[in-house]
Formats: sequence, structure tokens, C-alpha cells
Amino acid sequence: MKNILIIEDETSIAELERDYLEINGYQVDMEHSGDEGLKKALTGNYDLIILDLMLPKVDGFEICRKIRDKHDIPILMVSAKKEEIDKIRGLGLGADDYIIKPFSPGELVARVKAHLSRYDRLLGSRAPQTEEIRIRGLLIDKSSRRVFVNNQEVTFTTREFELLTFLASNPNRVFSKDQLFEHIWGYDSVGDIATVTVHIHKLRDKIEQDPSNPQYIDTIWGAGYRFKI
Repeated sequence: MKNILIIEDETSIAELERDYLEINGYQVDMEHSGDEGLKKALTGNYDLIILDLMLPKVDGFEICRKIRDKHDIPILMVSAKKEEIDKIRGLGLGADDYIIKPFSPGELVARVKAHLSRYDRLLGSRAPQTEEIRIRGLLIDKSSRRVFVNNQEVTFTTREFELLTFLASNPNRVFSKDQLFEHIWGYDSVGDIATVTVHIHKLRDKIEQDPSNPQYIDTIWGAGYRFKI
């Protein structure tokens, strides 16, 4: 049984989400304040976290950042805030999805199922491999899922690693945002294509000596992105 943590200060909303998730076979815990929710998220054994943005004591952005520093699990951020900058910020901090209130409980359950399924597939794909990708100062070790930049190990989330490996495995080929989203997230994840741009920026910050003048990942304006060798 998958364990889910809901961090939501509106009790009626949290209870409704819990009821629908439990009906669909999930084990659910709830917290209504940011500090207690963060504590439980960092110490508990959860497969997915549903995180409200506006919380007392510690807001959802800070909670998302601290969870992502320690755990690589799906984080679904929910908020009544519709501004694009909030969505981009949430995705940039590591959220896997950004859902705008009000939304139907059925939609939430569908997104939860999609993200859990996607993560299970990504983790299940970690079969033993010996292949390495070496491109100039970059080393991607597929067998251990480790990345080294100029002999220094750099940490990547599951989706960052999958995106980097996919691009590096298909050098000099241009992929649109739609193609990258379909391959890494899958359309069944019901995510937002803006997350592709966010993750490309995060990859550049981690592997490029000068992210504003990338040597590995090119932007091909009007077409998409290309990993060049």
C-alpha cells in the first residue's frame, strides 16, 4: 500500500482528499501546519506528498525545497494562486506537478496515480547496466546512476538524471518540449510542459561551467533542445 502525506491547513479540504485517496487504496496521513508537515515529511516513509502552498509557520515553497534536498519522491503542489510565476517557482524547487484550486477530488486521485506509476517505472528501469557516457568533462554512469562533472560528483533527482541521460544518449538531435515531456514524464502524468524548461535550466546549472553560455545543452529557438558533442 502506498503511503501519502497531505499537508493542508484547510481541514475540510484535507479530509476530502484523504477520503478519496483511501477509497482508492492509499494509506493517508494529514498535517495542517507547515512546521509539523515538514517534520513528518522529512522523517516519515512516504511515497508521495500533496503540499498546499499557503500554510501557517512554513510555506509550501520552503517545505518543497527541504523535502527535495532529502527525498526523491513525487510532490504535488496545490494552491489557489494562479500566477505563472508561482507555478514556475514551485516546479523549479522540485515539485512534480502544480494543481490550481478548486479541483475535483477525482482529478487529484488521477494525478496521484499517474505520478506514482511514473516513479515506479523510473525506479523499475534501474536494471544493472555497465554503460557509461563520457562527453568531454561529463561522465554519466548508468549502472550507479551517478554523474561527474570534471571529476566532481553532482547530485541529480530521478527526473533530472533521466532527462540528462536521454539527451546525452541522443547527441546532436533536436527534441521539442513535447517530445521530452512525453519521454521523461509521460502524458499520463498530467503534468505541465513548463517543467521541461525548468529542468533544462537546472541541468545547465549543474553541468555547465557557464549556464548562460552552455557547452552541452543548446536551445534551438522554435524547435527545442539539443545535446551537442
